[in-house]
Amino acid sequence: VIRCRAAVAWAVGKPLSVEEVEVAPPKSGEVRIKIVATGICRTDDHVIKGSIASVDFPVIPGHEGAGIVESVGEGVTSVKPGDKVIPLCLPNCGECTFCLNPEANYCLKCHFSEPQNLLPDKTSRFTCKGKQIHHFMWVSTFAEYTVIPEYAVAKIDPAAPLDKVCLLGCGFSTGYGAAVNTAKVKPGSTCAVFGLGGVGLSVVMGCKVAGASRIIAIDINKDKFAKAKQLGATDCINPQDFKKPIQEVVTEMTGHGVDYSFEVIGRVDTMTAALASCNMNTGVCVMVGVAASDAVISIDPLLLLTGRTWKGSLLGGSKARDFIPKLVSSYLEKKFNSDLLITHTLPIANVNEGFELLRAGK
Repeated sequence: VIRCRAAVAWAVGKPLSVEEVEVAPPKSGEVRIKIVATGICRTDDHVIKGSIASVDFPVIPGHEGAGIVESVGEGVTSVKPGDKVIPLCLPNCGECTFCLNPEANYCLKCHFSEPQNLLPDKTSRFTCKGKQIHHFMWVSTFAEYTVIPEYAVAKIDPAAPLDKVCLLGCGFSTGYGAAVNTAKVKPGSTCAVFGLGGVGLSVVMGCKVAGASRIIAIDINKDKFAKAKQLGATDCINPQDFKKPIQEVVTEMTGHGVDYSFEVIGRVDTMTAALASCNMNTGVCVMVGVAASDAVISIDPLLLLTGRTWKGSLLGGSKARDFIPKLVSSYLEKKFNSDLLITHTLPIANVNEGFELLRAGK
């Protein structure tokens, strides 16, 4: 058993509490990882606020990390102690019908199909003050050590700087992959990105790498515009500056709407606006943001009848155990600069300050 620090969410709506926790050794098919760095993703804030119904408390959140394998359980062959790894919030069991389908990236062991509050044997590897602490998406990167099923771990290049590539565990891969894998943005095309947080800015980078000629970045926080332009946006617009709906503005700017639009916020009104912003016949709209668990969308069926495509994308639309190590290699080859997404670096003891910065749009 390893004793280490972790940021524990004891109850809905309470700040995280940095505690000493006990982390049990890995069982068969499991990997214990020393987490070196973790990003803070808006989804972790949803956990703390209680807007993800399937999460059980107390829980150690965090799902955007990178670390080093400390030990492995019986039967583990893909990683060994000392390997640099990224934990995967979307597993790749390799055995379910979706994993066996080369077109699919969803695994039936994902938290959308069955809760990941405990490891697959329905027990936890975390205890604190004599109480069982739940896992989050099996990864729980807000702990200095964590235990994860082998099929939710990707081995990466040993040259990778863990404090930078941790972003590839969720935010960057989700946005960049939505552009290059899910939408398959074509050279010379036009794109609109709704929401310029870390994931939205990663969509901008993906559109640029894919060769889009025009990238319209949309946010109500103008402080995001300089970075969006630095990363490849050609136009930045604030919906609050217009009297008409933003989809009409985008359509007028482009003639018939963009070729590809992306909703990277998780609001039903912006999802509908993003759909209406893409060209009515061949436009593709990709839903990247996660809406509240009780959210419902109502749309005019004519938006789809004329030929638009509306798709969702999870963790970049590609099998994570293959996709993320390749992204790490592309990062090392300087094909993109995801370091520009890092605004602050804090010790784990200041994790609540990180959430305050996130909520303030900083």
